[in-house]
Amino acid sequence: MATQLELANAIRALSMDAVQRANSGHPGAPMGMADIAEVLWNKHLKFNPSNANWSDRDRFVLSNGHGSMLIYSLLHLAGFDLSIEDLKNFRQLHSKTPGHPEYGYAEGVETTTGPLGQGITNAVGMAIAERTLAAQFNKPGHSIVDHNTYVFMGDGCLMEGLSHESCALAGTLGLGKLIAFWDDNDISIDGHIGDWMEKGVPGRFKSYNWHVISDVDGHDPEAINAAINEAKGIQDRPSLICTRTVIGYGSPNLAGSHNCHGAPLGDEEIAKTRENIGWKHEPFDIPEEIYEGWNHVSEGAEVEEEWSEKFRAYSASFPNEAAEYQRRISGKLPENFSTKMDEFIAKTQQDMPNIASRKASQNAIEAMGPLVPELFGGSADLTGSNLTNWSGSILVNADNANGNYISWGVREFGMAAMMNGMVLHGGFKIYGATFLMFMEYMRNALRMAAMMKIGTIFVYSHDSIGLGEDGPTHQAVEQIATMRVIPNFQTWRACDAIESAVSWKVAMLRGNAPTALIFSRQNLTPMERTSQQVSNIEKGGYVLSDCSGKADIILIATGSEVSLAIDSAKAMGDKKVRVVSMPSTNAFDEQEQSYRDSVLTPGVKRVAIEAGVSESWYKYVGLDGGIVAMSTYGESAPAGELFKHFGFTVDNVVSTVERVLS
Repeated sequence: MATQLELANAIRALSMDAVQRANSGHPGAPMGMADIAEVLWNKHLKFNPSNANWSDRDRFVLSNGHGSMLIYSLLHLAGFDLSIEDLKNFRQLHSKTPGHPEYGYAEGVETTTGPLGQGITNAVGMAIAERTLAAQFNKPGHSIVDHNTYVFMGDGCLMEGLSHESCALAGTLGLGKLIAFWDDNDISIDGHIGDWMEKGVPGRFKSYNWHVISDVDGHDPEAINAAINEAKGIQDRPSLICTRTVIGYGSPNLAGSHNCHGAPLGDEEIAKTRENIGWKHEPFDIPEEIYEGWNHVSEGAEVEEEWSEKFRAYSASFPNEAAEYQRRISGKLPENFSTKMDEFIAKTQQDMPNIASRKASQNAIEAMGPLVPELFGGSADLTGSNLTNWSGSILVNADNANGNYISWGVREFGMAAMMNGMVLHGGFKIYGATFLMFMEYMRNALRMAAMMKIGTIFVYSHDSIGLGEDGPTHQAVEQIATMRVIPNFQTWRACDAIESAVSWKVAMLRGNAPTALIFSRQNLTPMERTSQQVSNIEKGGYVLSDCSGKADIILIATGSEVSLAIDSAKAMGDKKVRVVSMPSTNAFDEQEQSYRDSVLTPGVKRVAIEAGVSESWYKYVGLDGGIVAMSTYGESAPAGELFKHFGFTVDNVVSTVERVLS
């Protein structure tokens, strides 16, 4: 039978060999954390390699994702669908083993990590989801949601400000099933970290209300095991296990040095490392007794079957709750969702409310809340401005896990990444909000949601210079344009209550991609539409107002500027004008060419109108078209004065049309 050291050395060997074969990668962290990983995965982690998505598995997140060969080695050795050939193809095109762990590439990878700080923050979201799901479904004598979230993280994760945002909230909420391991190896890329990182990490986490276990020898299996048992025994707050490790452990010449952080060890050093750790096997050759010591297939199946027996008993006593749990975990919305939303949209069109689109958004949430019990919202300390709560909102805090709304505090980036973690966990439909301007703090989490193909919904209010007196620091100008170019991401900016409701419906139905919903502070004029026009909103762009025969000019607008386009069309009585509302250029671009041509007729000149930067509109108006847009930052003044000052007037639109046609 293989010893624990031999099992850990298998990780070291696979990691240094795969990095060497790829001539690229980070061997130091996997070699340094191998002993911790061995204890956690073989003695504590609850999972089934044959069913990687079993809902009550423990979650494992490698936040220091540059050490990806650690998780790839673990998945392979434990019996997941990741072969030795996959490890040999580390960092190669179309492999399951890219340079950083990518969600959806290999079973068992719970989230995409690499941008430091986001893994631990995703994990906090997962722990929030576990706690709330347990509160919503567990019954006396029936615990069907009962799992831990484990995180490995390095110094880089702790240097990123994002870790402060999420870990502080984790302590505030008392997430007792979140256990993080700090790989305290004193090394980052530039060398020893003493000149650029504080010494007081344990004190920092104690101030966050974490249970901190300091000075654990990360190469002593007994000490590691004792620390994990201690952490699992703490239920009222998360735990940080501070593990002192040697980066590149086992390498006789490079261990403890930044030289093994992000580069292959080299053939000569690998040979010496093999000798030093007593590993007598060729590259990628794993002895059978090592596989036997790691293989978790039988044990994992037994653990899941034990849970299945519990779930069968739960189903017998609570059949409705059991069916609802299975539906929510599957990610399927209630069957009547689309029908009920269409009824709400039809009623809104009938009522024609003259309200801000942020209020229209709240009305949509109010309509969806009773339909979708998994709907879980929040705001970054702006609930009263974003209007993201509804009459059924129940706040989740340290004293109450059984809710559906969270006040994230002033931590926009943390909010976005924790939302992604909740989506990845499953069981919820997640949305969260702030002012559009502050999506800048969130940008990388938006990108990660798009990359992972998950359906997080990002809600933004106060969408332009129309927010008025708060001035240019709060007035979004370039943000919408930059979101529109994120691959696999849809950005919607509604012009009235109808488009607001439709954009919510579309976002809710997009389970495999994120969406940004952008709403106004000021009231927006309701638009008259036929039922066909209402249906066409979902296509991202449609003809809102048309002329007889071929148009002389097409006006394209979004949001509050759609009413300006309508007014401008009326002022040009001598011209044939078509007005196109385009709430989502991304959705419009996904339509068939024939539909796009029916909206933007080829050969007809166009003018785009939007209170944002112009760059994204050249795609639709061409070089011979016109754009009424922002070319500077805003100013502090009432919204009406600002729109006039920056040229969002009928006179300026008409003159722009005249210039284009001449």
